[in-house]
Amino acid sequence: MTESEFVYVTYIKTTPDKLWYALTNPEFMKQYWLGVHCESEWKSGSAWKMVSETGQITDAGEILESDPPRRLVIKWRHEWREELKEEGYSQCMFEIEPADNSTKLTVTHRIDRKPSKFIEAVSGGWPKILSNLKSLLETGQIVTETRCEQAEAKG
Repeated sequence: MTESEFVYVTYIKTTPDKLWYALTNPEFMKQYWLGVHCESEWKSGSAWKMVSETGQITDAGEILESDPPRRLVIKWRHEWREELKEEGYSQCMFEIEPADNSTKLTVTHRIDRKPSKFIEAVSGGWPKILSNLKSLLETGQIVTETRCEQAEAKG
């Protein structure tokens, strides 16, 4: 089976440690995910879940790899919309690298399915979320208040 993949690379004027904090702290996360946040112990083997503003678990999985502040890999399955849940588990990898006076963030989200409605959905969501993350770390403000398709889904 072939895989579907979405890759997003951005450079953020911050440190790797501050970026790691932003990616793993639920309260900070709520700012750039527009109320949504993730909960985990952020250690290899620990459970991971994404929680909406209303407390509904939208995605769940497990931390496959955690190497602060360099690399985070999550086994990730959508739990809300049945057609996305049926596609099974995906893998989302965050790679963090120092780059001159900034930090390079590469997000790679892939699934062993082609085509993939899930990867199509995250391909629309990640640019919004990561633009908000970059702007929040650099300016203290988010760019867009448009919610991702996942966060808007009614089930």
